[in-house]
Amino acid sequence: MLLFIGLLLLVVQSDSARSFPELPDPPGEARILSQRQNADQMLVAACQLEQEADPNFNHRTQTLEGITLATKQVQSGFVPRQRVALAHPSNFDRRFVRDVRGRSVSNEPIVVLHETVGSANGVIGLFQTNHPRDEDQLSYHTLITLSGTVIYIVPPDKRAFGAGNSVFRGPQGAEAVQTNPKFPASVNNFAYHISLETPSDGMHNGRRHSGYTRAQYESLGWLVAKTGVPDERITTHKAVDRSGSRQDPRSFSFDRFRKILNSYPRQDEIGLRCGVQPPEPPDDLHQNQPPAPSGNAIGR
Repeated sequence: MLLFIGLLLLVVQSDSARSFPELPDPPGEARILSQRQNADQMLVAACQLEQEADPNFNHRTQTLEGITLATKQVQSGFVPRQRVALAHPSNFDRRFVRDVRGRSVSNEPIVVLHETVGSANGVIGLFQTNHPRDEDQLSYHTLITLSGTVIYIVPPDKRAFGAGNSVFRGPQGAEAVQTNPKFPASVNNFAYHISLETPSDGMHNGRRHSGYTRAQYESLGWLVAKTGVPDERITTHKAVDRSGSRQDPRSFSFDRFRKILNSYPRQDEIGLRCGVQPPEPPDDLHQNQPPAPSGNAIGR
């Protein structure tokens, strides 16, 4: 049994750690969309295409399992290999404009960095499995393999279930949004979750491993630059976790990452902000709702 540090996202109902079975990795385990029209195209928010008129991008849309996928192809500069491997719809949801108490929420996006502590193919297979129970649902937005391939799993305008029972502490103070009365508040409603595939010597509970590949750092810097998220809103699963049990991404070099990140212009090209709504006063219906229950269990 492996303790999946990176995958202990929200599937535990207490702050204690939980062991997971080793994820399978047979050929064809993950359903990766590698058709020609999807290869090497960046997955963006569907609303982004309505605001985008840049001739340097070639836009495409398709519908898969009821979800509209929008992609655009970057035509210049460094471009990593990219694929879409859409998670099962049970493992992600929309981003909410109000919390469970009816209060308007409009947090600026953050980027949360993770690691898989499992093979990329096995993790994708897990995300593509139907999880009817809320407490079993989990996902990242994007995964970067050891070879540097960027695999898009959840559209950026959707809410990935990447860090239950979490809070972001930044310049604006503590930020978290409760979207389900059964679970405590988390950063998921405004987070973009990116995970790095763990090297083979990191499949354990230890605090360190050999680190990530040059290709992973290159692709990560390229991708984060395209979120437009500023440095002060880039964080880790370890930093936002309130249970104290998460360590990922272990052996990560922020200095190396920032050097690559700062070599690119910072602009939201994937549409993280096009779904952010301006604050609204709660209406009477929401004002009359009972307060949400308190708790400190990991949730969605």
